[in-house]
Amino acid sequence: MPCWPHVAKDAAELGTQMSIQITHVRYGSTRKTEDEIVRYKWHGLETNETRDNDKPSVVAWVEGGGKAYVGSGSGRSQVGVVKPSNGQPYLHTYADGQWNNNLLSLPTF
Repeated sequence: MPCWPHVAKDAAELGTQMSIQITHVRYGSTRKTEDEIVRYKWHGLETNETRDNDKPSVVAWVEGGGKAYVGSGSGRSQVGVVKPSNGQPYLHTYADGQWNNNLLSLPTF
């Protein structure tokens, strides 16, 4: 099962029990769409660590059961994986029963 890289001495210790808040994104091109995000900066909700990882790592972690969010409190949206018929999987947010694009409103790093 995929787990988060480099969040502890042994990432397998945390596995999918950790949840994160994605705080920043990095785009791989001038297009600002979810599928063009190449890196995510995040804050560990249980560990208080701030790190960043590439898109394939974060996608695999979420697919393996990891919990990721954008925002906090009543404005918090859960992050899920979109698997387009052509192209690579990417992250997208889900709130109030609808897919939305909260990741696009995050600052870049």
